[in-house]
Amino acid sequence: MTSGLVIVDKPGGWTSHDVVGRMRRLARTRRVGHAGTLDPMATGVLVLGVDKATRLLGHLVLTDKAYTATIRLGRATATDDAEGDTILERSAAAVDEASLRAAISDLTGGILQAPSSVSAIKVNGERAYARVRAGEDVSLPPRPVTVARFDITGLARPGDIAGEPVLDVEVEVECSSGTYVRALARDLGAALGVGGHLTALRRTRVGPFELAQARTLDQLGELEDPVLLPLPDAVRAAMAVREVTGEEAAALSHGKFLVPAGLAGVHGAIGPAGTVIALLREDADHSRPVLVFEPA
Repeated sequence: MTSGLVIVDKPGGWTSHDVVGRMRRLARTRRVGHAGTLDPMATGVLVLGVDKATRLLGHLVLTDKAYTATIRLGRATATDDAEGDTILERSAAAVDEASLRAAISDLTGGILQAPSSVSAIKVNGERAYARVRAGEDVSLPPRPVTVARFDITGLARPGDIAGEPVLDVEVEVECSSGTYVRALARDLGAALGVGGHLTALRRTRVGPFELAQARTLDQLGELEDPVLLPLPDAVRAAMAVREVTGEEAAALSHGKFLVPAGLAGVHGAIGPAGTVIALLREDADHSRPVLVFEPA
């Protein structure tokens, strides 16, 4: 089986671990991992590494992400999404577009955001969501995140839900890693005084990998080899690349240093045959291998 990345269009109701398990069967290897989870209710881009590319996952720069989402105003839930119990219902009839845009503006740019209590963040060694499910009251401290874009793409008033008028807001969000869109929904509802939660979430991009590249699990299951982005292509898509000579490739395979080439951050070294030899990081004097794919 080819080593490389698989960009999956994750189905709703599946955990990221469920997707990894399915890919292990499709790729016929246990060496499958994912680069950042998606909530079970969410759909869209999930990056998987297969075989040697599992070692690449920790070096991918996936710091910016994009989503489409539906925020329902007029109801807050314990989980900030549609799967949680309702904790507040208040009419959203008075929420107009001007007040909505003002509240969204306050949640755009560099902000402090308290993660959702049902996030995967660990509290004293245990996931926050596990503590919540065990009946604990979990409150996570706010942390800085960046919301580069938070745009309204549609508004709908589906009528009274549980006797109160609600407002559904379709949005597109571009944000830094660590931003919780469900927390944006919660905070938007709180700012407007009516409560809010997510009813739909779809990730359309993570780092350089977009939804157009993604395939459903059913589509991948029809292929003899589901790895559509082999390791050399994956490295070229994800980071800068240094083309190395045969002599340099041999040196790297022994863990030796090269002369710097002026490349910032972790970058790939690709040999004459087109194979990925190593990942490198430079300082003033050396280009050092941080990961060797083709050891001597």
